[in-house]
Amino acid sequence: MNRAARGKMRVVLLEDHVLFAESLELALELEGYDALSVSPNAFTSVQALLSRVLRVRPGLVLLDLDLGALGDGRRLIAPLVEAEAQVVVVTGATDRARWGECLALGARRVLPKSGSLNEILATIRRVDQGLPVLADGERASLIDLARQQSRERAEARDRLEQLSRRESEVLGRLLLGETVSEIAAHFVVSDATVRTQVKAILAKLAVSSQIAAVGLANRADWHPPGAD
Repeated sequence: MNRAARGKMRVVLLEDHVLFAESLELALELEGYDALSVSPNAFTSVQALLSRVLRVRPGLVLLDLDLGALGDGRRLIAPLVEAEAQVVVVTGATDRARWGECLALGARRVLPKSGSLNEILATIRRVDQGLPVLADGERASLIDLARQQSRERAEARDRLEQLSRRESEVLGRLLLGETVSEIAAHFVVSDATVRTQVKAILAKLAVSSQIAAVGLANRADWHPPGAD
């Protein structure tokens, strides 16, 4: 009797780490699942990858958030769920707010790669059996965390938009770790001029130090004018 005839669902692994994918695929096959590993590295676009996965009609997709050159795997969650595939994220990312974003998009659960293989398999079994895989309270807590971080990021971006172009350029140099003197030399101005610009930056961002300004810009995933 083949695996599909046993009634176990088809599981697709979207994972760019070959060894991890092969190990998990083998473990799933030993459990009797119809497992298929698909490497994002073989595709030139997210849409091409999505089309390949949907053609095999998976019951469950184990999704890595790092899709190599294709970027963030979160973009696949909503279309997979819309196509009636269940999604469990298996990731090396430790940012719990990012986990909450995955759950808000429709993922059933997020599992860390640092966890055990048994935990992954146990989750797959519960999904296959139609059982809950995450307590409602934990799900709600993670989604709330993601929404809070999203609000904070939006507020930070609003503040950053208040900067003049030159202030944005100065903040960009601070992000690179440059000192006031180095920034002054770059723009061919005096140190005093740059200190005045830094003071204006701190006031507009409502922070008290250059370190705090850099931290706010990083949390907002902000890039200075002209940055790639």
